[in-house]
Amino acid sequence: MEAVLVGIGCLMIAATAVPLARADAWWVRVFDFPRLQIALILLLTFVSYLLVREDPSVGDNIFLGLLALALIYQAYRMAPYTPLYRKQVQMGRQADPENTISLLISNVQMTNRNARVLRRLIGEHDPDIILTVETDAWWEHELADLERTHPYVVRQVQDNTYGMLLHSRLALRDARVEFLVEKDVPSIHAFVRLRSGEEVELHCLHPRPPAPQESDRTTERDAELLIVAKQLKDKDARAIVAGDLNDVAWSRTNSLFQSISGMLDPRVGRGFFHTFNANWPFIRFPLDHVFSSRHFRLIDFKRLPYCGSDHFPVFVKLALEPDAQREQEHPQATAEEAQEAQEKIEAATS
Repeated sequence: MEAVLVGIGCLMIAATAVPLARADAWWVRVFDFPRLQIALILLLTFVSYLLVREDPSVGDNIFLGLLALALIYQAYRMAPYTPLYRKQVQMGRQADPENTISLLISNVQMTNRNARVLRRLIGEHDPDIILTVETDAWWEHELADLERTHPYVVRQVQDNTYGMLLHSRLALRDARVEFLVEKDVPSIHAFVRLRSGEEVELHCLHPRPPAPQESDRTTERDAELLIVAKQLKDKDARAIVAGDLNDVAWSRTNSLFQSISGMLDPRVGRGFFHTFNANWPFIRFPLDHVFSSRHFRLIDFKRLPYCGSDHFPVFVKLALEPDAQREQEHPQATAEEAQEAQEKIEAATS
């Protein structure tokens, strides 16, 4: 039994250490995802080894020490996304309905042919903006009736799992589809006019994930997010970035994005809000995101029920409040982080 636990423990220690390398290879970065699962296995291995070891030795103590260090590090990386931390996006205090905006984001899973549940969720939550990704021609047809209530539409239907649809009841200006890094991976960008007349930048992304069947490195995924971050840097723009980013909340790239852009994450101080994989209860990660500039406070943020896809939808409601910018701290990049971001962008686009 001890040998089995040592084997499992060594694998989990290695899985903790591998992502410390800044390499972009998919098999390195994939270990960013299951930090919670690795932490739980480390804890179980630590407790089990204490119970079964018969003749404690120096080697045993070293092994237990390494397990503890790995567990502490995993907890450290995930801790900001628990109620133990101060909330990065404050709760709304004086929300003016004219200055609120709500979004529903859903990766529909292109092969999923159950649109009924998603339409019901849209009806129940009545969002101002609906972003759906992995949308093909079938999904475009099934969601066409949304145009009665959300007449401002941006379409980029594709059959490669990177299609996107944006439906808005709020007026859009300068709405456009861009291919920031890869010619078959689109993103949507627009200015949204709130009911008050104020405008907000909206950037909708769905970069390619790091996986053998998709991409052998994370460079392109990271660069797409960081290009948008650089566009927002120093602009002091009222902005929202949303989508299935195919990256976990606690990743180095997410941290880098926030540092460069100054955007805030409503998950910080609140919870994981795992959105993928909806079909696997014990293997889930927070992949679908909404970031907001410090001009906004939060009214509501929640994961919605299962809708037939392998992703849970996300609903968020934000309020543009006059004193929010002054009272909310925002991340700032160091010179080293700015250089790292630039190198990633150049590696993906050169």
